Amino acid sequence: MRRRQQWVFLAYRLPRDPSTPRITLWRKLRRLGAAQVLDGLVALPLDSRTREQLEWLADEVEEAGGLASIWIAESASAAQEHALASRMAEAIAGEYAVLIDEAEKVRGATSAERRRAVRRLRRQLQSITRRDYFPPPEREAARRAVEALAQEVAVAP
Repeated sequence: MRRRQQWVFLAYRLPRDPSTPRITLWRKLRRLGAAQVLDGLVALPLDSRTREQLEWLADEVEEAGGLASIWIAESASAAQEHALASRMAEAIAGEYAVLIDEAEKVRGATSAERRRAVRRLRRQLQSITRRDYFPPPEREAARRAVEALAQEVAVAP
C-alpha cells in the first residue's frame, strides 16, 4: 500500500492594516505554488525546501505583527489528498497552457523577437516547474513548445 503524501501547512493571521505584509505574503505563497486550503491556511508537499520556505514566511508573518504556525500532517483519506494534489496540478496546468499559447503566438515574429521570447519563455518554464509538485501532461507539452521555438531560432538566419 502506498504511503500518503506528507504536507507542510502554514496557518497564519495578519492584521488587515497595513495591507503590504498581506500582499507580500500572498505573492510569496503564489511563487511557491502553495495551495490555499482555507483562509489563513496553506499547504505544500513536505520536503526540506518547502518546510524551510514556509518557516521563513512564518517568521515574516510574526515580524509583521501576525500569528503563524507550521504543521506537518498527512490527509485523513486518499480522496482528500487526491483532491488537494489535483487542485494544485490544475492550477499549474493552466500556467503551462498560457506558456504554450505564448510560444505559438511568437512563431510569426521576427527572429530577434523570437530570440527574446525564447529566453523569456525558458525563464517562465523554469519558474513554473519549480512549483510544479504534481506534474500534469501540459508540463511536457510546454517544454516541447519552448524547445521547438528555440530550434526555429537556432536555424533562422
